[in-house]
Amino acid sequence: MTRVYFGLGSNVDPLPNIRLGIRELERRFGTLDLSPTYRGAAVGFEGDDFLNLVAGCDSALSPAQVVEQIEEIHQVAGRQRDTEKFNARTLDIDLLLYGDLVTDEPTRLPRQDVLEFAFVLKPMVDIVPDLRHPETGRTLREHWSEFDQLSQPLTEVSLDEPA
Repeated sequence: MTRVYFGLGSNVDPLPNIRLGIRELERRFGTLDLSPTYRGAAVGFEGDDFLNLVAGCDSALSPAQVVEQIEEIHQVAGRQRDTEKFNARTLDIDLLLYGDLVTDEPTRLPRQDVLEFAFVLKPMVDIVPDLRHPETGRTLREHWSEFDQLSQPLTEVSLDEPA
């Protein structure tokens, strides 16, 4: 079994879509460790705020199989694949870490977003602060302490709020 971490985000009807993403991940991977959920501004385009969180679990699937499961969940959520990298999303699930694997296939691991975006790093720190980043060897807590937190403000929200 390998410890796997996912980033989940949505800015189109976000509460129900995030809930859907969590349910589908649980159905496919079992018990999840969930971070708090955060509201933050869209990055790279003008749009509604996103809700984001991180989920961790153990998996016997290969990275390619995990990515296949993510794509199936995107289809369940009605995600439209556009040519633009940054756009509104019903549901976006990214494979962030697959154990300590460093690779470019089937996707870049560890995902660069872990160290670049508050909406990924902060939730990671919430659930695994002492996890060492596979490339830097430093803990996520260390990375967060040096992150310019004011540049990407986040507000914690509850998934129990009415949709």
